[in-house]
Parts: sequence; C-alpha cells; structure tokens
Amino acid sequence: MVDFPALRTKMVDGQVRPNDVTDLRIIDAMGEVARENFAPEDQKSLAYLDRDLPLGNGRAARVLIQPMVLARLLQYAGVKSTDKVLEVGTGSGYGAAVLARLAGSVVALEQDPDLAVIARLRLAGLANVAVVEAPLVKGAANAAPFDVILFNGAVATFPDVIAGQLAKGGRLLLVEEGESAPRAKLYTRGDAGVSGRVLFNASIPVLPGFEAVAAFAF
Repeated sequence: MVDFPALRTKMVDGQVRPNDVTDLRIIDAMGEVARENFAPEDQKSLAYLDRDLPLGNGRAARVLIQPMVLARLLQYAGVKSTDKVLEVGTGSGYGAAVLARLAGSVVALEQDPDLAVIARLRLAGLANVAVVEAPLVKGAANAAPFDVILFNGAVATFPDVIAGQLAKGGRLLLVEEGESAPRAKLYTRGDAGVSGRVLFNASIPVLPGFEAVAAFAF
C-alpha cells in the first residue's frame, strides 16, 4: 500500500519549500491536494516524483507539470483570494485544484474532450472552478478579464490573444521556449501594455496550438 500522504509531505518539504516558495497558502494547498487522484491509474505511484508526469493515451505533450515548477509559478503569480484566474491547459485538473484554494474563482480551460471529462470529475466538488472545453489558443474571452492567467505547459509562440484577456495589473505566467533555454516568465499588464521578465529556467512540454511556427524555406 502506497502511503500517499507521506509522499505528499516529502514533495512539499523536498521539492516545494527549498525552491524559493515561501507563500504558506501555496505550501498548504499543495500539501492538501491529492496529486495521485489526477494521475492516470498506472502512474499514481509516481505522482510525487520531481518530474513531469505523462497523462497517457498518446498525449505526449500533456503532463502534470513538475511540482516545483508549478509551485514557483504560483509564487510569482501572487494569487489573491479575490482573483479571477484562467488556467490554460488544465489537463486532468490538478493545477486548477491547487488554484481553487488560492483564488476567488478559476476557469480551467481544456480542449481535449477526454481530459475535460476527467477534469470535471476530479474538480466536481469545488464550487469556484468551472471547466471550459474550448481551443486553448482562444483563451476564455467570455469570462475575461482575468487577474491571473497560468499556462499549464510551455509555449513557443507568444499567446497575444490570451494576453489580451488580462485585467489591468493582471499577471500572466508561462514557460516560454526561445533561442536559448526555455524559461519561466511573468508578464504584467500596465498602462502601456504587457511587459515581461524572466523568472527561472524550466523545461516542460509545449501545449497544443502554441508550437513554433515553421520558417518558410526557399
């Protein structure tokens, strides 16, 4: 029998706390949410390892992202209890379950029909989370603006459409691929538009629809 609560405590103490995550609300939330419940059946025993966890069924780009990466993104997001949050690519819903304990409301966006069904089942008891099935690249304009937008996966092309759904003062967190190493970034919306800064190096799979655009070869 796997002692999941003990593994969850080890994850928080060994992966989250040592990586500049000081917000006790995040620490508590990640200590409360049973990550194994969001993992495929054959991956549950691996749910607390320090790596991305594949969601299976041939979805190579869809994972539960590394706990440390999620925790650090949340730390920089500074989610408040009054915030409206959009999670892009919720997958099976783990990130949304953590966010539900930090934010006022969460829109969990997912385009894969099977994953959307799983997310709805896993998040059914959380009154402040709505799972929306729609193309990731379009965001959730009907529910905008958002105080925080969190990408549950990387992008190789900047999501201008979704950045346009940020409220003034809003924060957008993602891992962005580029010419150098992939990096987590924080973008904020001010009077002059959206500006960003690098946070830390991180490597996670690129979400569908946000792949690099192929250059035209003559």
